[in-house]
Amino acid sequence: MPEPIEPSPPVTEPAAGAASAGLGRLRRMPRVTALVLLLFILLGWQWWDSRNRIADLQQELGKKLAGADRLNQESRLVATQSQEAVREMQVKLGILENQLTEFQNQQVALETLYQELSRNRDESALAEIEQVLLLAGQQLQLAGNVKAALIAMEAADTRLQRMNKPQLAPLRKVLIHDIERLKAQPAVDTVGIVARLDNLLAEVDGWPLAMESRPAPQSRPPRKPDAQEAVWRRLAWETWLEFKQLLRIENTGKPDIPLLAPEQGFFLRENLKLRLLSARIAVLARDDTSAKTDLEAARRWMDRYYDGKDKAVAAARETLRRLQESTLSVELPDISASLDAVRQYKLGRDRSGR
Repeated sequence: MPEPIEPSPPVTEPAAGAASAGLGRLRRMPRVTALVLLLFILLGWQWWDSRNRIADLQQELGKKLAGADRLNQESRLVATQSQEAVREMQVKLGILENQLTEFQNQQVALETLYQELSRNRDESALAEIEQVLLLAGQQLQLAGNVKAALIAMEAADTRLQRMNKPQLAPLRKVLIHDIERLKAQPAVDTVGIVARLDNLLAEVDGWPLAMESRPAPQSRPPRKPDAQEAVWRRLAWETWLEFKQLLRIENTGKPDIPLLAPEQGFFLRENLKLRLLSARIAVLARDDTSAKTDLEAARRWMDRYYDGKDKAVAAARETLRRLQESTLSVELPDISASLDAVRQYKLGRDRSGR
């Protein structure tokens, strides 16, 4: 049988407060559950959304990775092709470098050859100029031929001008100075004077002496008598004609004509030749005083011993007079400075080349 229900104790006031609090919790329990459920729903939705997003991201990442893989493959292919191209370029560059090195070597060899040829050409030109100047000095000092020396020096200056090198300017300056000095010299035809003296030497043996001169034949014979004239007149005319042929008197213009033996005439001609030859040597030696002294002695001998009416003798005397009155030689300048300058330049060039 059922136990009797004991009556509940009377509810006190604190117990009543606790009961009301429990009732409040019970009333608040659905709200918390709803909030928790809502929280779980939100978390689930967020998880689901995150999962979808992750899936999308994975899919997109896969696409990008696939694209990157393709790009990587293409890049590898391009890199491979680039490497092959680089290797080909390196090979070509090596070939070009070898060709460049060979070209540079050839250029150095050509420059060396050109410098050697230029040096040899300059040395040949300087040697030729030296010989020309040496010849000019010989013509001037030995023959006194200013014209030939001037032509030779101008030819040397032209050769230096064609070389067209600034370092040759001092050399040309010295050469031009000597050329101007030669141009300032008075002209003396030494070659012509020597030629005239040689002609006189060759004609000495043909000049007649004064003692060998004969009267010139009469230009018009006297009138011959007619056959009708008397015999005695014809005889007298013939006698007179014979007498005139035996004896003729003529004024020679000389108070006394020296008479010479044959051997004296020979020595006279030889001494005259020696005088003319001495004058010739003095002209070549540029000894104006000695040359004029010899010409004066030769002229006096011709006036005294030779026939002045002879045309050859008269022409020879006139030649001697003109030679005596002319300038036979002048003091020639010294042009050795040009030759010394060329030699000094060659010496300095050889030292610098070594």
